[in-house]
Amino acid sequence: MQGLTRFLGDSPLKVLLKLVVVSFLVGLVMSAFGWTPLDIVYGIQALFERIWNMGFATLDRFLSYMLLGAAIVVPLFLIIRITRFRS
Repeated sequence: MQGLTRFLGDSPLKVLLKLVVVSFLVGLVMSAFGWTPLDIVYGIQALFERIWNMGFATLDRFLSYMLLGAAIVVPLFLIIRITRFRS
């Protein structure tokens, strides 16, 4: 029994009572907002999908900026290198 109390952090009856009270309060709040456990799971899934998509959109934007800049920088670099090589 001592090992169970140590694992739970308090006596099993007190832990059970705390869990019942907190479960009731969380259920009350979720009911007030009209949420279900599946809504929370779908919300977390949508969050990760938005982060995933936003990450790839950012990468795509970065690469397009880099290619746009390279269209100017690389030819200028080559022109400068060729003119310095000749002299």
